[in-house]
Amino acid sequence: MSRAFVDESASESREEDAPELRIPLPPGAKNYVTAEGAARTRRELETLLASPQPRLREVERRIQYLSRMLAIMEVVPRGATPPSRVAFGTTVTVEEQGSGTRIYRIVGVDESDPSRGMLSWISPIARALTGKGPGSVVVVSLPTGELRLTVLSME
Repeated sequence: MSRAFVDESASESREEDAPELRIPLPPGAKNYVTAEGAARTRRELETLLASPQPRLREVERRIQYLSRMLAIMEVVPRGATPPSRVAFGTTVTVEEQGSGTRIYRIVGVDESDPSRGMLSWISPIARALTGKGPGSVVVVSLPTGELRLTVLSME
């Protein structure tokens, strides 16, 4: 196709219209992640870099995001903190007032999956539980109301 029929300004403006790449961490924060989460992130980036994709712009943004998250990643090994207090990587069993027992694991932002009990370390529940031990009671303010949790155990 002749260059006369290509609207270069249109393609440039589409890239400028793309939303800024948002890293879901407070400014200057490390990207704490479990060893499993780090391996999953690296595999995804390697897969994206190795295979041609039809949605190039979307894939490029994902590669940029993963590269930035890997650059600030700090893998926290299992058992890095004493089991007497809730910390990153801890699996904690709580009694949720009115709902019974729940099990949560405090993980990195890209590993979070609340439906499976995987809570980002920056989530309100994880932040409220961090540093607490068995018998501790925390009240978490959520958009849906207050949540009262009693720490039963952790591993």
